[in-house]
Amino acid sequence: MKIKNLLLFLLPAVLLTGAACKKILNQPVLGSYTPGDFFTSDANAQLAINEAYKYLAFNSGATNAIWVLGDLSSDDVVKGGSSIGDQPDYQAVNQFDILPTNAAVEAVWGNYYNGVFACNVVTDGLTNNPAVSATMQQQGIAQARFLRAYYYFILTLCYGNIPLHLTVQTATEAQTPALAQDTIFTQIENDCIAAAAVLPQTVPAAQLGQATQGAALALLAKTYLFHSDLANHYTLAAQTAQQVVALGYSLTNIYWDNFNANTKANTEEIFTVNHIAGTLGLGNELNVWFAPRSPAPTDGYGFFLPTQSLVSNYETAPDGTPDPRLDYTIARSGHPYFDLAYDSTWSSTNYLCKKMCQPLSEVPAATKNVGTVNYEALRLSDILLVEAEALNESGQSAAALAPLNQVRERARNSYMYDSSLTGYPTVPAGLLPDIAITDQTQLRAIIQRERRSELALEFHRFFDLIRYGSTYATAALTPGAPNFNYTANKWFPLPQSERDANPNLFK
Repeated sequence: MKIKNLLLFLLPAVLLTGAACKKILNQPVLGSYTPGDFFTSDANAQLAINEAYKYLAFNSGATNAIWVLGDLSSDDVVKGGSSIGDQPDYQAVNQFDILPTNAAVEAVWGNYYNGVFACNVVTDGLTNNPAVSATMQQQGIAQARFLRAYYYFILTLCYGNIPLHLTVQTATEAQTPALAQDTIFTQIENDCIAAAAVLPQTVPAAQLGQATQGAALALLAKTYLFHSDLANHYTLAAQTAQQVVALGYSLTNIYWDNFNANTKANTEEIFTVNHIAGTLGLGNELNVWFAPRSPAPTDGYGFFLPTQSLVSNYETAPDGTPDPRLDYTIARSGHPYFDLAYDSTWSSTNYLCKKMCQPLSEVPAATKNVGTVNYEALRLSDILLVEAEALNESGQSAAALAPLNQVRERARNSYMYDSSLTGYPTVPAGLLPDIAITDQTQLRAIIQRERRSELALEFHRFFDLIRYGSTYATAALTPGAPNFNYTANKWFPLPQSERDANPNLFK
């Protein structure tokens, strides 16, 4: 084991739960440990595993700024706020005037590489460690490898060619060149395959947020979809997505159940980031970053405003009734903003984001930064659309219809189950009909539109735009961001902090 002067948080020995994986936050560092000092029991090993989950949370919207790089850079959102000078680096991302010193670019890099480091602490500390049980070694390493894969997936989508660290290293040892994205994707795949072979299919309800076999396979399917340098990557993506579906996940009856703090342990969630109200930074701070600045009771920052382009993406029935996902996702005139009457003057685009936000009846203004809505990092509808896209791109367009239509069916059938929807319990005639088109080009456009509606404002859009290619991305982005250039902007710049610390970065 190769851990040098490892600093660990000293915590009570607890089993991993959705809460426990965040109770490592804001605890004092009490000492410096070598592996022999710390990895001496299953209980201590569990603490190190808990630490590896820490960097998933949105307890700080500025630290975990993937919402900026994933969506604020896209055609779905503009920054908002009190002025252009309020968080100007976020505005710079929106307009593709991005320097290596950009705050969001630095934050995402630092947060997710800290996650990688925490995972490497676990794998180094548990490998061939006789002081820890075989079960703890196997399960701990598997969780760490999945989490490391997830962190690297985010990092390479954001920055492309990046350094790869698979052990705990000194500062000097960590000065390694950026490797090709193809190499990073291959490592992610290797970690996911290894983790899926060991992780359990299910975990107890009290351990909501712990990695499972389904999570590892779902991330593997998405990685195959993005890994265009891999032979047969569409076929592999489709096959792996089908493995996930076979594990028994099912779409919720009501789309909003995935974004409701009261229904976060549901049949659709594959890997969730569990946010819990409390005093130690356990809550979801995006609740206040996304809420409007006025009226005064909401006391939000208003930094995440949906665009007309996104609103127009949603389909309507012949009688004008909208896809219910529109009003689940976006607040607009004539419809309430949770428990308040909505006023379009609260937003410069006339729209507000509802995902990751909660009503004042659940989270009062005084504790607005400790929301309890989870972030669904991987959920079944995403994987069904991965399957549909991969099947279509591999020449199996007819087979792609089944997973695509499952997603559409659930969306329209929300009218059958949600009594808050106008027209309940009847599905409006002609709304989101099943797709029967099997022409590959036409079906590709339909799947792309469906993915935008289904996953809107969940921090995926920019990465999908880049994956769809230069023509698609340029057409989508340049109306709002004339500076966008596909070749120059498909990846964010490597942060200045890494350039300064790593003289070998570009070798």
